[in-house]
Amino acid sequence: MAELIEPHPRFHASFLAAMAEQEDWLTPFVDSVDELADRAGFERYVAALISHLAPGPHLPEGFVTSSTLWWVEGDTYLGRVSIRHRLNQRLRNLGGHIGYWMRPSARRQGHATAAFAASLDHARGLGIECVLVTCDHDNHASRRIIEGAGGLFERALGEKRLYWVPTVPVTEVPVTDVPKQTCQSPT
Repeated sequence: MAELIEPHPRFHASFLAAMAEQEDWLTPFVDSVDELADRAGFERYVAALISHLAPGPHLPEGFVTSSTLWWVEGDTYLGRVSIRHRLNQRLRNLGGHIGYWMRPSARRQGHATAAFAASLDHARGLGIECVLVTCDHDNHASRRIIEGAGGLFERALGEKRLYWVPTVPVTEVPVTDVPKQTCQSPT
């Protein structure tokens, strides 16, 4: 059964295999997969991801405290979820609280939906009642995931769609019972 876990060096080979599945792969804080090829480089990468749980000067400019969690099944890295603990202006317009990515071979199997649901639980544990999530206008799969989780469309911003998603599962509280102001900008 797949689960969200803290990044760990034991997924080195599986992580690299996942990156090789997508030519335009995207992972935070790495410019080239070559940086991760050796075990020591990968261990530094994992340590950097974990270090972003704490605020401080080690965070790159414009970044906020965040949890990067990996969606894994056994020893297989399937994808990642990034949960930003707060929003800055850049994240308010592009990125939001939660971003996720699944390796191509794990897509269309329910992994992104399950990982997103688990990330909502994690965000709720951080005290975030409602998360902002963005997706590209033409990313119909992400739109279905977000809307299926109770996402309330806020607005379009260029090619992005912005949604507010309650962190209480919609099976527990019907979205019609969630006051709209709970899932809107804290401004």
